[in-house]
Amino acid sequence: MGLNDQVSAERVHIGFFGLRNAGKSSVVNAVTGQNLSLVSEILGTTTDPVQKAMELLPLGPVVIIDTPGIDDVGTLGEMRVERALKVLGKADIAVLVVDAQKGLSPADLALIELFRQKNLPFLVAYNKADLLKETPTLKDNEIYVSAKTGAGIFELKEKMAAAVKTDAKERRIVADLLSPGDTVVLVVPIDSAAPKGRLILPQQQTIRDALEAGAIPVVTRETELPAALAALSKKPRLVITDSQAFQKVNADTPDDILLTSFSILFARYKGDLQKTVRGAAWLDRLKDGDTILISEGCTHHRQCEDIGTVKLPGWINAYSKKKLQYEFTSGGEFPDDLKKYALVVHCGGCMLNERAMHSRLEAAEKQNVPMTNYGIAIAQMHGILRRSVAMFPDILKLLSE
Repeated sequence: MGLNDQVSAERVHIGFFGLRNAGKSSVVNAVTGQNLSLVSEILGTTTDPVQKAMELLPLGPVVIIDTPGIDDVGTLGEMRVERALKVLGKADIAVLVVDAQKGLSPADLALIELFRQKNLPFLVAYNKADLLKETPTLKDNEIYVSAKTGAGIFELKEKMAAAVKTDAKERRIVADLLSPGDTVVLVVPIDSAAPKGRLILPQQQTIRDALEAGAIPVVTRETELPAALAALSKKPRLVITDSQAFQKVNADTPDDILLTSFSILFARYKGDLQKTVRGAAWLDRLKDGDTILISEGCTHHRQCEDIGTVKLPGWINAYSKKKLQYEFTSGGEFPDDLKKYALVVHCGGCMLNERAMHSRLEAAEKQNVPMTNYGIAIAQMHGILRRSVAMFPDILKLLSE
């Protein structure tokens, strides 16, 4: 993937929901102009969420998600409905497709209530409008469409674009911490877990964000950091490291240079830095027999020295000196019930969109389960958390309370 590619995690996620054979997949195909989803008169043709990253005017880069029917039946059907509802955790906007001849069903109304509970913008698209003899007046977030004739599809896309909320203040990874001409050093270990021939996504995105700020990114391995710092004619504004090299980079970076990690920057960019810093304090409160959930937002081949399944448990065991149990999830998997866990340690979430990351944080908060992330936990265990958040006064104040 090139530096200019728009990754799926940065795209608007649009979830399409509805009863079986409301014409949901047909509407998806009409909106996208592609045969993205299988269409059939047989109930339940869509058996798993179908996800596709694409350009969709006037929205731009989006991820379209077609979900199974929310009225599916049987044991498998219940599993499909559960997977459909999980899409709510990452959708930025929902489109509920309803058979215009039948109107809203109890299942549709229950889903609308879920949208409202989750503060999820939604539209109701009454499909098969070409079969209606008359079309009653609709609410602002409702529209008549026909996937068969194409009527209303353009207007539906316009409504989707209008419904997507944009942040009043643009989120940045690191650009707001830099001024034009600042030098920022990025420490990128190259080991057995590093993707061959490329940098991992947080590194790519941080470099791009620094460039857009007019800063000068200098990229080095942790082994060459002292030489890189010595070669600079002026002190860098900031050193950003991969969390795995935190201890060495901390030792090699002079105290008068700000230091943080990619993971900490992503905790602020994608999630909630205050909540995850608070969560790190629970590393000091662990007890024998506690279970810790370590969760990654991506799915990758596990290496023998994998950070999530090997290094983090080792560091936590050594730090806490407790007999602990661990469970692991990756990709889209994240338990609904978190009450069994004493702590959740999550990755930076570079492969998850902002809404998905916030959904996970909110689920933990509602169940009174502390949650932190890789970089913050590692900084806490190495005694450098205060230093690694020194550029955020509100977080320093939190640590002083």
